[in-house]
Amino acid sequence: MSKSNASNALSWWTSRRAGNLLGFLACAGMLAFGYFLQYVKGLEPCPLCMIQRAFFVLTGILFLIAGLHRPRARWAGIGYGVLIALSALSGAAVAARHVWIQHTPESLRPACGPGLDFLLNTFGPIESLRRILHGSGECGVVDWTFLTLSIPEWTLIWFPIFALWAMYLSFRD
Repeated sequence: MSKSNASNALSWWTSRRAGNLLGFLACAGMLAFGYFLQYVKGLEPCPLCMIQRAFFVLTGILFLIAGLHRPRARWAGIGYGVLIALSALSGAAVAARHVWIQHTPESLRPACGPGLDFLLNTFGPIESLRRILHGSGECGVVDWTFLTLSIPEWTLIWFPIFALWAMYLSFRD
């Protein structure tokens, strides 16, 4: 491989397009692992987990669109970066609330509430979201840890990484 070809290959891997596609793959991997824990290991996600999943989906789709679109204009790249960062930081806010509930003493946690389907069918999306963010007892249960961190703690780490990565990419190229 000539030096020119190696340089072109390296510039593609460090481009905004490749970075956005990498962000999409990372989000897809996080979602795949969540579904593995649910369907293979039998861990049922709580309502806050479901909202965090939705933000992973949104963040991943935005990364994918940005990677496939590959806008040439600097302002468009920055626009994608801001949208992705807002999505990721919204997910981080939900994860932070979830971590707070998990670290609240059990005697002070709210009682377990109804399921997500019941809430949506009964109260509609806005009131359901308010009730979900208030938290419930099942959101405080830690069913799985890796390196002593629970799933919401891991998502609280990853969402800001995605936001920073998106902003870094938006000023790249």
